[in-house]
Order: sequence, then structure tokens, then C-alpha cells
Amino acid sequence: MTAAKKEPTAPARRRAPGMSPEQRRAMIIQAALPLLTEYGSAVTTAKIARAAGIGEGTIFRVFSDKEELLQACVAEALSPDHAVRELDAIDVFQPLPDRLAEAAEALQAHMDRLGAIMGSLGHHGGKHPGTVRGAGREESTSRVRAALADLLEPEKDALRRPPEQIAALFVGLLFTQPRTDGEPDLSPRELVEVFLGGALTGSAS
Repeated sequence: MTAAKKEPTAPARRRAPGMSPEQRRAMIIQAALPLLTEYGSAVTTAKIARAAGIGEGTIFRVFSDKEELLQACVAEALSPDHAVRELDAIDVFQPLPDRLAEAAEALQAHMDRLGAIMGSLGHHGGKHPGTVRGAGREESTSRVRAALADLLEPEKDALRRPPEQIAALFVGLLFTQPRTDGEPDLSPRELVEVFLGGALTGSAS
């Protein structure tokens, strides 16, 4: 009598490794940020949980309450990490005006995101959470300036001042651009042209 053939056994499925608490926090914050822009502090943790694809109780395993989650979102918005990564990715072999125009666009986008979060949260956004991933406001600004200084380094010998000082001037112009009634803000390209060439047009003598 011939023995019955055994069907091949399917390999056991491995479960994906679970997230660490820090990874879980980061995932929830990323899901919450666009909802905060839309709903402000009125957003519910149930809505955030649905956006993150988790149960609502999972939020409270890594955040003590909704207030802590809101403050973590403010800290994420204030963090310069995303902006610094974009600055570091700019090709330093481009002409300097192109480099600075890209930098201006990246930094303006960062400030727009920050403004949207802060504005939607009202009084929650009015207070700085103290530190941003271990870095205070001053250190965060220094990191942005350092990334800009790296973009200026190839022109170091042609600059009137050290790259770090020129970077600080550029950030100051970018973020304190005065608004004039009836006139649109300078585009990133126009701002760079004024910064590098002054207020005179090329046709002025």
C-alpha cells in the first residue's frame, strides 16, 4: 500500500516587528498634524486614531492625555529637522542664486507649516513647549543658519563677511520681510536678487 503524500506545509508567517514607543509617538504625531491644521484643538483623539489606523487606546499608551499630544505636535512643527534636511539636499554645484532661491522656498514652506499649526491651535500654539527634541529655539535657529552657511561656503572668498554672518542676514531678511499695502511679497527668487544685488534693477545706472 502506497503511503499518502504529505501536502507541503506553508511556511509560518512572521509577524512584522512592533513599533517602539518612540516610533509609535512619531507615527501618531505625523497623522495628527494635518488634522490639527484643519480642526485645531477641537480635533478628537478618535479622529486622530482613525487617521493613524490604530485604536484610540493606543494613543494613550504613549501620550498621557490629549494636551501632551498637542504639545508634541507643536514641538514637531517647531523642529527644524525637516527644513535642515531640505537645505542639506540642495546641490552646492548650482549657481549661488539658485541655491539660495531653493533655500528660501524650503524655509518659507517650513514657516507656512508652522504658522498653520500654531494658528489652528490658538492658545495652544502661543506657548513654546520649552525644547524641541532636546534643542531650544536658539539652537534650532543655529542649525538652520549652519545649513545655510554650508550653501554659501563655495563663495566664501567672495563674500563681504563670513558665511555664518551672511546666513544670519539672509534668514533675517527672509523672515522679517515687511509687508506693503497693495504690493505682493517678494518671491523667493526676487528676495535672493535683492539680497545679492541690492535694491537697484539691472537697468539702473
